[in-house]
Amino acid sequence: MYVYLCEDSIEGIFTGVYDAWASGYGHRNIRLRLNALDTYELFCEYINVQPDENKSRMVGRTLCRHFGQQVYQDICQAILSQDIRLSSRKLPDKADCVYRTILYGFAMPDCDCHRLMQALGVPYIARLFELSRATFYESHHLLGFLRFRELENGVLFAQVHPKNDVLAVLAEHFSDRLPSEHFMIYDGSRRIAAVHKKGSGYLIVDASDLNQDIIHRLSPEELEYRRLWCSFFESIAIEARRNPKLQSQNIPKRFWKDTVEFQEQFLCPSTP
Repeated sequence: MYVYLCEDSIEGIFTGVYDAWASGYGHRNIRLRLNALDTYELFCEYINVQPDENKSRMVGRTLCRHFGQQVYQDICQAILSQDIRLSSRKLPDKADCVYRTILYGFAMPDCDCHRLMQALGVPYIARLFELSRATFYESHHLLGFLRFRELENGVLFAQVHPKNDVLAVLAEHFSDRLPSEHFMIYDGSRRIAAVHKKGSGYLIVDASDLNQDIIHRLSPEELEYRRLWCSFFESIAIEARRNPKLQSQNIPKRFWKDTVEFQEQFLCPSTP
């Protein structure tokens, strides 16, 4: 058995798919796994996969051409998921699920391959569907809850702590919505950031050495708008109708520390 060890990223897993397919070892003799292994199996040859942008791009183009854009998007969302929940049945690694799903898709008739992710009776496709859904739901939540603040230097800054790697999804959305703004979205869970320059695209960069002092220097206009917003937030609240349980259903508590309303309601001065 040949086991390809892939980086936990779209580029890493797609490169693993490319190398495994081109190896000629036979699909039954190949497995893909993420490279964070804690145990090794006997009688297996382990092959480290180096992420390759060109190989990844070729796999992505093939998936879009053969299965359609929606299936490609679903597979990418599943790869971005960090959901480690497993069902009661023993399922293969996320990377191997991607590989087996692609193999299954190529075995389907051309007229049906666009419905690949609907074959939920297949265990590895069902797991990819679950992972893809987790990424989609979290990114959908964050598109509503993410808040930018204007820094002293004029850059719009937002901070999130997502479970899944949804930074690229958020950056793509706000690059389209705010094309004429300099902004940064910081993923505090992974210490990476999406940096967007006015009039251009965005880049995902390492932000492990992000200057915490700079991101807390807010512009005068930002401070004034925060004061006004918090005053409004306090004035419309009805103490007798406070319902923390319902509130936590509408906005999960893990989002609270990055949401202005919950950060500032006890820091802002009360309405005169």
